[in-house]
Amino acid sequence: MRIAYDEAKRALTLEKRGLDFALAGMVFGDRHMTRIDDRRDYGEPRFISIGRLATDVIVLVWTPRSDARRIISMRKANGREKAYFEASLARS
Repeated sequence: MRIAYDEAKRALTLEKRGLDFALAGMVFGDRHMTRIDDRRDYGEPRFISIGRLATDVIVLVWTPRSDARRIISMRKANGREKAYFEASLARS
């Protein structure tokens, strides 16, 4: 699976959050959870994935683009999201 992203958005996220879109594939390569983001009509399918990147739990928003997953945003999970992810892993 190929990861795609906007280079300017990647640089901004790296500067502000210390997270690199280029490493998003590591989240998808490990145990993770994905759900459709249907909170509003974005004009394209969007998904929210949560998983690990090294020792952090990360939330990714992405959309499929031909043979790639195009990263829209990347951030560290909040406490509620971390607890949900850990509990889901424990159940499986």
